[in-house]
Amino acid sequence: MELGIYSFGDSSIDPETGTYASERQLYKNLLERIRLADQVGLNYFGLGEHHRADYPLSAPVTLLSAAATQTTQIHLGSAVTVLPTDDPVRVFEQYASLDLISDGRAEVTVGTGAFCESYDLFGHERQEIQAEFTEKLQLMKLLNKGGPIDWKGTHRAPFSVPGVWPRPAHEELDLWVATGATPESSTRAAQLGMNAIYSFLGNPPASNKHLVDHYRAEAVAAGHDLATMKVGVAGRGLVATDSAHAKEVMYQHWLPSVMKVSEERGRPIPDRELYEEQATGIGPIIVGTPNEVADRLAAIHAELKHDRHILHMDIGNVPHADVMKSIELFGTEVLPQVAHLGFVTARV
Repeated sequence: MELGIYSFGDSSIDPETGTYASERQLYKNLLERIRLADQVGLNYFGLGEHHRADYPLSAPVTLLSAAATQTTQIHLGSAVTVLPTDDPVRVFEQYASLDLISDGRAEVTVGTGAFCESYDLFGHERQEIQAEFTEKLQLMKLLNKGGPIDWKGTHRAPFSVPGVWPRPAHEELDLWVATGATPESSTRAAQLGMNAIYSFLGNPPASNKHLVDHYRAEAVAAGHDLATMKVGVAGRGLVATDSAHAKEVMYQHWLPSVMKVSEERGRPIPDRELYEEQATGIGPIIVGTPNEVADRLAAIHAELKHDRHILHMDIGNVPHADVMKSIELFGTEVLPQVAHLGFVTARV
């Protein structure tokens, strides 16, 4: 199992100015975090595409390209690219370019997105999301294989070309599909032979074992080799030398972030009780000391046997110093403990 981090470039309201934090500073912080993650041996850093004031990271590949020139080993990718509102050809070209810049360390994770801003922004019908996503996934797979392409579809203009360039450093990109809570989304990724990553934010990760099992069964049924297909898990988490500090810092920034989204979607407003339920025991928020975090990761892996676990550490714009310390501990103390159990792969 690989360990890594993902971020949406979370911003927050400055109480003194009443405005969101400086995007320039957020980007500088992200680059510093990616450099540190590389230095401490983590496998992956992903940046998610959003088009909102609280997640002001609309062009992740640009920042990832900057990070590629400042790192040497860590894999870099999206978390996620909203494929229904983008052009698969352009996505492939951008991440193939990133792959060359990074000497083969680029990945791309595609999904439908957790928010709908990009659909209105780029003129796509929301009721067509799933059909458009499925079709564009098929095109992404063709583009990744290389060679001549003669494409005709419903959601993109037809084209016929001898190939698309540049080609990635190792000819093909590592493609991941962000899957949802339905068996259908797992089936889609499995039948296409693509890696699947699950974002478990509300329920204990192990309670979703049926989805992971379904993905693997569908992949086998489709004739794919499971040895070539990966399962990832994404969730919120923070590491600190003091468990109480980690939990309190996460709570203070988790609350306004999830409260804003809950209000937008007409959901029950989260509170301390919900946080405690999610941040303790087998809950989806993995927060505490390096020992506590390593134990939780080991327990989840025992159930899911997944290949990668990535944490969202800066939700709600957790202070930069706390995020940096968390990254340091994740790499220098959590990673060795998990590796000692025998299921962390070497970074390549």
